[in-house]
Amino acid sequence: MKTIPSFTPRPLYMKKIAPFMNKDVIKVIIGQRRVGKSYFMYQIIDALTKGNPRANIIYLNKELYEFDHIKDYRHLIQHVKKQKSATGKNYLLIDEVQDIAQFEKALRHFQAEGAYDIYCTGSNAKMLSGDLATYLSGRYVAMKIFSLSYPEFLNFHHLKNTAEAFWRYVKYGGLPYLPHLPMEDHVIYDYLRNVYSTILLKDIVARHRIRNVAFLESLVKFLADNTGSILSAKRISDFLKSQKINMTPNVILNYLSYLAAAFFIFKVPRAEISGRKIFEIGDKYYFEDLGLRHTILPYQQKDINKVLENLVYTHLAISGYDITVGKIGNQEIDFVCTRDDEKLYVQVAYLIPDNRVWEREFNNLLAIPDNYPKMVVSMDEAIGKQYQGIVHVHIREFLSAYR
Repeated sequence: MKTIPSFTPRPLYMKKIAPFMNKDVIKVIIGQRRVGKSYFMYQIIDALTKGNPRANIIYLNKELYEFDHIKDYRHLIQHVKKQKSATGKNYLLIDEVQDIAQFEKALRHFQAEGAYDIYCTGSNAKMLSGDLATYLSGRYVAMKIFSLSYPEFLNFHHLKNTAEAFWRYVKYGGLPYLPHLPMEDHVIYDYLRNVYSTILLKDIVARHRIRNVAFLESLVKFLADNTGSILSAKRISDFLKSQKINMTPNVILNYLSYLAAAFFIFKVPRAEISGRKIFEIGDKYYFEDLGLRHTILPYQQKDINKVLENLVYTHLAISGYDITVGKIGNQEIDFVCTRDDEKLYVQVAYLIPDNRVWEREFNNLLAIPDNYPKMVVSMDEAIGKQYQGIVHVHIREFLSAYR
């Protein structure tokens, strides 16, 4: 690779991948399209060449026409063989590797050869549970990249942490290309609609050979309207029947899995707080990027509770937590978060205007019989420090300070 395009560093992810660089393990970087995986590859290339000026960088991006001839693993092996250096260290970086048929065979070949430090990106989670896992079990590490967190959004857009900046984040989301566009609704949403269409048509419709695209779009719209609600395939099926759309729960479950595999939505299961029993029916769904959600269903003030809950969920996921929706008796805890030996309970509310809302949000947390940290996140301006050990924080403080 002759030159590296300019990029804005994303140190959170560089810190995660650094321990595996120059190690005999394949680095697989996954995430939704347009969240910045390619530019993170440029950041990796920059770090590699600074550490080794004689590094032989072999880079290919399946979204670029110049690599269109690489259709399957044989073509990939032939291409890389021509680029290989016999003397210097070889670094192989492949963008959107899932677009190469049976790519995992080539990766196993390169690793067995022992001459490459290998990095690749992909936009589909199923690549990790299929042949890649079979062929390369124990020989790769996966790292997910998300759209911009709120601190990253401020950095990319050169903004201070103000109410105006926060609402821009809510309205437009965190896709990294947005700073290059005029901050005008028609421009931003034209771009976001194109991204949405690419994800839907390339990563879902084409990959899974879906014929009923209209149904898929209706399902996505239903998820946008019910962000953060407890849903089951049967409930979705019953709603769609009321709209004269007939689809069985099994087909709906398949479509939901396709959307999640493309990292377009997150599926969050429910679990008992004591015993951690996972409920088989009834999950919540959140969107990877709120800007994309708003292209499907334009943002309205009445959706603020859903939007805030989505923001908190994605921030917790970016921070590395495993997340479930908690259930204790008849009460619900929005998010039960675990990370290594840490645990955190989080409730989300727009405002807490009266005792009824206060009791619902705080008493649910007080009912949990352990001493792990608990917090309520809201948009109340006058926020007390804590109540009986429960921290109450403003949404902007939570998105900025809690990691």
